[in-house]
Amino acid sequence: MRVRTALAATAALLLSAALAGPAVAAGPASSASSGHTATREALEAAVTAGAPGATVTARDGHGTWSAAAGVGDTRTGRPRSAADHYRIASITKTFVATVLLQLEAEGRLSLDDTVERWLPGVVRGHGHDGRKVTLRQLLNHTSGIHDYLEDPEFARDYFTAAGFSRHRYDTLTPRHLVGLALRHAPDFAPGTSWRYSNTNYVLAGMVIEEVTGRPYGTEITRRIIAPLHLRATSVPGTRTTLPRPSGRAYSTFTVPGGPVYDVTELNPSLASSAGEMISDSADLSRFFGALLRGELLPPRSLKEMKTTVATGIEPGVRYGLGLMDTRLDCGVHVWGHTGGIHGSVSEARTTADGRHSLAVNLNGDWAGETSAVVEKEFCPPASQPDTRVSTGR
Repeated sequence: MRVRTALAATAALLLSAALAGPAVAAGPASSASSGHTATREALEAAVTAGAPGATVTARDGHGTWSAAAGVGDTRTGRPRSAADHYRIASITKTFVATVLLQLEAEGRLSLDDTVERWLPGVVRGHGHDGRKVTLRQLLNHTSGIHDYLEDPEFARDYFTAAGFSRHRYDTLTPRHLVGLALRHAPDFAPGTSWRYSNTNYVLAGMVIEEVTGRPYGTEITRRIIAPLHLRATSVPGTRTTLPRPSGRAYSTFTVPGGPVYDVTELNPSLASSAGEMISDSADLSRFFGALLRGELLPPRSLKEMKTTVATGIEPGVRYGLGLMDTRLDCGVHVWGHTGGIHGSVSEARTTADGRHSLAVNLNGDWAGETSAVVEKEFCPPASQPDTRVSTGR
């Protein structure tokens, strides 16, 4: 549920170890597959670095290309599949922000509404005050509301092997998660700084339910998943298993080089609307492409979503409304989000016009880098055919 790559300074699950070698298995490829040679090499390098397996899908003007590397099951040696479902973690936030922006476009709320207006009395305690926090500040992480993942009790129960073993099937309510955050003082006064907080998006999901009378997952399904025909994408609620096909998910928790645990099954209510969704690489590349092409939001709303603030972590990374703007090493800007949850690290990116997109996943949370795969896709070496359609902001 933490932001990866440039925003990974607070990640709790990214450790270093090695597990499996790169047994490469390619998925269906378009005729443009030669234009993704460097991307494939970066995918294999992630497995060489220690990730059990990896899967990627890219879409551009030449079609769709997919590949996989490594293993999806370390016990049986079953290879990773390009069609694998996986937990997308914080990429969920882009779906949630899209629904809130749709509701604003329909005149049902304003991003300048306070949290108190929609959730009276919910954000109070230890200096937190929902009367001073706007919905916009939830979506761009300038609210100052503490991140419940940093609560010591939550960390003990879910980020240690012993705690996870005891609590992996527990159901947690959004109000419980918010309550964990409100045990602590705000990180700063609303609107005065930036800090990534999963609590912001738990509250955003609660607002969606308050405005519509339906759970946030129902609205995502009705407004995004169904219209885009995202057949591999779901909001699982309390379902503990992954749909087939899928690889297993592995973690070493907080012990570098320690034992590797199978963490595939868990109750995703621990992430709620901050990170519980499941998808695959093809669906994610389709979603982000459609979003940036304006298929889900009117121009004014998409412009609001792309209005960013500095993160203070790295100059090349800015944060909009559930959407990250990242300047790659070659100068290309890509839009999207990253996500990490137990045993799953993901990244989805697209160009500003939505015509070239990519999604990648690793099924181990301690080694390998998705950012290198993104760099090679959108910044191919001079010797590789350049299939990029657009590099603009």
